[in-house]
Amino acid sequence: MGRKKTVTSFKVTRRTLLGTLAGGLVAGSSLSVQADDAWPTRLVRLISPYGPGGSNDISLRLLAEEFGRSLRQQFIVENKPGAGTRIANDMVAHAPGDGYTLLYVAAPYATAEALFGKLTYDRKDLQPVAMVVVAPLFLIISADAPFKTLPELIAYGKSKPDGLTFASPGAGSQPHLAGELLFRDAGVKGLNIPFRGDAASYTELLAGRVDATLTALPTALPYIQSGKFTVLGVASAERSALYPQALTLREQGFPNVAAAGWYGFMAPATTPRAIVDKFQTEVLRALAEPAIKDKLTAQGLEVRAGTAAEFGQFIDAETQKWTKLIRDAGLKGE
Repeated sequence: MGRKKTVTSFKVTRRTLLGTLAGGLVAGSSLSVQADDAWPTRLVRLISPYGPGGSNDISLRLLAEEFGRSLRQQFIVENKPGAGTRIANDMVAHAPGDGYTLLYVAAPYATAEALFGKLTYDRKDLQPVAMVVVAPLFLIISADAPFKTLPELIAYGKSKPDGLTFASPGAGSQPHLAGELLFRDAGVKGLNIPFRGDAASYTELLAGRVDATLTALPTALPYIQSGKFTVLGVASAERSALYPQALTLREQGFPNVAAAGWYGFMAPATTPRAIVDKFQTEVLRALAEPAIKDKLTAQGLEVRAGTAAEFGQFIDAETQKWTKLIRDAGLKGE
């Protein structure tokens, strides 16, 4: 006869099962926290909503290089231009929330829904990480124009049946919206004519086919220095250190005309808080470096470092402000 097999029986109680599951969850949670703390452990993609060469792209590449040195990991810039920054916004909104795909968001983020209606992403799909810079907008005219000051420009517009013509680098852009604010504040008719970028706007301005434009300083500075353009003011709450001789439009009697381009970092909403906090700290550290500040200033940008909470409040305020103007003026995106 064969040997009788002995069968060992294990009784699994409810308490044992729950304890095992809890232990597994704790271990998994611990591993997740450790992974978040170790971020970044591989290449990080920084998504730019514009093409190469502009202030958004240049400033992002400068910061990417600094992040790489500090965090000892590669940060690369990917340009995803088009659709008024919505292509880049959508891409990051639907990216995994692991901290390896981040957005260098720009001002049109706050106006997209008002201009274009329902979007392919929801604002809740993205969370702010840190505010970085603002790009003040300067009111520019041709030196050959029949007006030389802001009051003369407004008087000229009121003397014409069709009012003033302003060039902008695109419908719904910050220069476009700032121009609309000025028309309303000045009580003058105005027509905004969108072009593809600043270069085309400048061509029309120099040819006398438009009366004025609002623009960032770096691209216009060579024309100003050569005497081809005249600066009538800056659309900021305070004078800009980039060109301090320019009076604000508020100082000249137009209190509601304040607008600027701006950039900051956002992440998918599912990104862990530990990663967001770590990257926020890194961004604020980089912006405090004098060498970084100087290089950003050279691009016509003013450092406006802000925490995730501060950046979120700023975006909400911008969204409310521009949504009202867009609806009141009946503006539509293209």
